[in-house]
Amino acid sequence: MSVLLRRLATLLAALVVLPVLPVHAAPPPLPDRIAAAWRTDRVYVDARIAPAIPLSELARIRAESTRAGFAVYVALIPRTPGLSEKLHDLPTLLQARVGQPGLYVVATVSDNHWSGADGLFRPGGLKGRSLTSVRSDDKQRLQIVDDRPAPGIVRTIQQAATAYDGRPLPAALASDLEPPRRSRDTPSITDLEDRSVFIGVCVGGLAGFLLVLVLTLTRRRPSNRAKAAEPTAYRKEIRRQADQAIKQAARAVQQLEKRPKLSVTQLDHRDEANRRLDAARALRADQPDDLLAVTGALVLARQAQQAVAGRPVQPPCFFDPTHRSGTTRVAWDDDVEVPACRTCEQKLRKGKTPYGLRVSRSTGLLGRSREVVPYWTLDPEDNPMVASGFGALTDDLADRVRKRPEDAR
Repeated sequence: MSVLLRRLATLLAALVVLPVLPVHAAPPPLPDRIAAAWRTDRVYVDARIAPAIPLSELARIRAESTRAGFAVYVALIPRTPGLSEKLHDLPTLLQARVGQPGLYVVATVSDNHWSGADGLFRPGGLKGRSLTSVRSDDKQRLQIVDDRPAPGIVRTIQQAATAYDGRPLPAALASDLEPPRRSRDTPSITDLEDRSVFIGVCVGGLAGFLLVLVLTLTRRRPSNRAKAAEPTAYRKEIRRQADQAIKQAARAVQQLEKRPKLSVTQLDHRDEANRRLDAARALRADQPDDLLAVTGALVLARQAQQAVAGRPVQPPCFFDPTHRSGTTRVAWDDDVEVPACRTCEQKLRKGKTPYGLRVSRSTGLLGRSREVVPYWTLDPEDNPMVASGFGALTDDLADRVRKRPEDAR
C-alpha cells in the first residue's frame, strides 16, 4: 500500500512541474468584435477594407451621427460568403450586446457595391414611426448612389431621425444621387458612332440602294419566333402571379402587426418582409411591362411571405426564378454553384441545360431585329436581376432594386 501511495505522489509531482502549453483561443465572433470596438469608437471599420475607404467618407458619417441627437452605431465590413444569411440579424445581435437604444447600421461592400442592414431601437416607452415606413415615403431613397458608404449611411441616419422624433427629412445632397438617366429612346454615344460609320459607307454610288434597304429593314417587324420569347399570355401570367404574391405578403404583414404584442424576433421578421415587399412594389411600379422586373417582383414577394412567417428566406431557382425555390445547389459554369429547383436539377443531372427564363433582346445595326436568349446571358451591368441572378447568386436583390430602380435590359 505504501508503495502505491509513493507512486501516486510521484505522478502528481510530475504533473505539477509540467510546462503549461499555450492555448490558442479562437477569435471572438463578429458581433462581439464589433461591440467591443464600439466602446471606444461608434464607427467600426474592418481592417480588411479600411485602406480603401477615404477619410472624408468616415468624417461625413461621424458628423451626421453627431447631429442625429441619439446614439448611432455604424459598422463597415466586407461581404463574405457566410455573411449574407446572418446580415439582417446583425443589428439586433449587436444591440443585444451593447444594450443601449439607438440606430445600429451594418454596411457591407462587395465589388464596389455597398448594401447592408439597420435597426432603430428606442428607449422603453418611446413610440414613433417605424424606420421602414419613413424609408418607404422617401422619394429619393431609390436614387442614392451605392459605390461608396457615406451616402447610404447618412441617408439612413436622416431617415431614422425622422422616425425617431418626426423632424422633417432633408433633401439628399446632389452628389449623393445617381445622375439623371438618359431616356431609353435616346441613342447612346456608341449607337451614334455606329450610325455615322454606316452612313459613311453609304457614300457613293450605293447610297440610294442602301437607303432603300435601311428603310425596308426599319419597317420589318420581328419574326414570330422572336415574339414567342415573351408572349403576351406569358407576361400576363407572371404579372398575375407577382401581383397576387404582393397582395398575400402585404396581407400577412398586416395580420402580424395586428397582434397585441410583438417580440423582437417578430419585429425583425416584419421589417425584413417589408424590405423585400417595398422592392417588389418598386419594380412593378417602375417597370410594369418588363419581364425581368415582373419576375424580380414575384421573387421578392415570395421571399417577403417567407420572412413574415418566420421561415428561412429561400433563394430562387437560378435558371428560372418563376419555378419553385432553389433548394439544391448544383455546379454551373466553371465550378460555380447555384441554387436550382428540383426540375432544373434533374435536367442538369441528365447532362442537359435547363431551358430557363428566356427573354428577347435587340440585335442588328439599328436594333430592329430580336433574338431569344436565356436571361443570364445578358450584360449584368445593365440590370440588377441579371447581376444577382434574381437573388440566387447574392441575396441583395432588394438593396440593388432600391438603389437602382431604373436599370433596364
